[in-house]
This record gives sequence, structure tokens and C-alpha cells, in this order.
Amino acid sequence: MYLPLRLGGTITYRRDSTFRIHDAVIIVLFLSCVSIHTYLEFANPSRLLVLLRCRMENAEQSRSSVNVLVAEASLLHCQLVENIFRPKRTGIVVVACAVDFGDTLACLKEHSPDVAVISARLREGPLAGYRVLRELHLLQSKTRAVMLLDSRDPDLVVDAFRCGAHGVVFRDEPIEILGKCIHVVHRGQVWANSENLGYLLKALGKAMRPRFEDSDSAKLLTKRERDVAGLVAEGLTNRGISNQLGLSEHTVRNYLLKIFDKLGVSTRVELVLYCLQEPRASAATPVESSV
Repeated sequence: MYLPLRLGGTITYRRDSTFRIHDAVIIVLFLSCVSIHTYLEFANPSRLLVLLRCRMENAEQSRSSVNVLVAEASLLHCQLVENIFRPKRTGIVVVACAVDFGDTLACLKEHSPDVAVISARLREGPLAGYRVLRELHLLQSKTRAVMLLDSRDPDLVVDAFRCGAHGVVFRDEPIEILGKCIHVVHRGQVWANSENLGYLLKALGKAMRPRFEDSDSAKLLTKRERDVAGLVAEGLTNRGISNQLGLSEHTVRNYLLKIFDKLGVSTRVELVLYCLQEPRASAATPVESSV
């Protein structure tokens, strides 16, 4: 078979005895997607084969890439995550970013990503990501969720899986872990280390599930208990609530136990989700100075 060979501006031909028929077929396929000028730049057929194989590998990698939505507390955090996955070798493509509940749902519906990486903290507060998880679960979307947590609190881990997460990653873990988690979750598996599994088994042993009551919390809680519940929904810690209401932390803990019992919840996350179901006025009752 004769191959074109450029020599100083003119084109001549030479016979390559090592050139095989199936190599010719591959090059014909290659020529169907590149210009003849590009073809003439490669006199050696082996160079053409190398280029073609590289392009085929890139195309295959593009088809196997995981499309990801990133929901974070700020655009800066979103940009940091996106930059991590910018190299093609990661096999992950960030198709959209969001910073609050409404934008996240809109992006989920518009882009239908394979995986959503959702931070527990969004613009609305430190536990707003759990609300997105619940909504994603209710939508019966094919998108699988990974929860990004700041804290290793067992209750936060258990509630993430309870709300529909398929994997949990902590911010203090190596960044490679998040990439591995995304690929594992995309393959239909669950990402949970032995520590997380221990939390889940312990929670199952307690056999406690959220039991949200249908009645208004105003009919179930006292004025002070509604104050405490509202501040929990705003993301305050027990110490922050005690400072806000002029109570001891011990008293705040006692109020929380009473609230959990009355509302049929067992963790702060469940309480926040309960408050989000209530009218805003119920959770944001003016704070009184008296106990």
C-alpha cells in the first residue's frame, strides 16, 4: 500500500511493507473525523494510529465521565470543588453549582446529574443540606446523593443516610476520598466506612424513626420550648441558645429532651426538618426574657 509523504512542499508516495489491512481501516475511520491537511502532516502510519487511539480513549473517557452537581454554602466553596475535578483524569465533570435550597432543586431538575454533592451547610443555615436530601428523595430522582459534613457527629451521619444520602464524606478527609466516593455511588453502591456503619447499626438497634406529628407544634410545645426549637432551627448550639435566652446549658438540654419527646423526634436534624415543615411564624416566635 502506498502512503502520502510530504517532502518539502510536494507530496510523494512510498511503500510500507509493514502496513496492515486492519490498520488501513482504522486510518480510514480516522480520516472521516479529521481534515485531510491533518492527515498529510503524519507521514508515518504508526503516528496516525497513536493519535487515533488517543482520541478514541478520550472519547471513551468522556462517555464514562460522571456528571456532578455541587451544592455548597458559597460560590467560593463551589469553585474550589469544581477546580479539584477539572483534570480529565478524574472522570468527573461538574455540570452545575448552587448555594441554596431553591437553586439546588432547580439545577437538579434542569441538569439531572448522576451524582449530587450536597454540603450540610448551605446559605440558609448549617443543616439546610438535609432538607435538600429529603426533597431529592421525595422527587424519586435518579440522581444519587453524597453528603459533605463538617462534623463527625454520629447523629449527623445517621440522619444523612436516613434522609437519602448514598455516601458521606468529611471535610477533613483527603480530597481523593471525595472522588472515590462519587465513582462508587455512581456505580450504585453505598459509601460508608466502618465508623459510619457502626453509627448506623447502633441507630438501627434503637429502632427509632422520625415520627413527625400532623398537629401544629404550637399546640404541643410551651412558649419557651418553641423559642428553643426556633433557635435550634437557626443553627445555634446549646451554648448559643443558653446565651440568647439567658439559661444554663443544662436547662437547654432538658428543654430539648422535652421537645424531642413531644414531637416524636430523636435528633437536632429531625427537629430542624420538623420546624421547616411548620409555618415560619411557629418557629420564629419572639423571645421572651422570662423562663
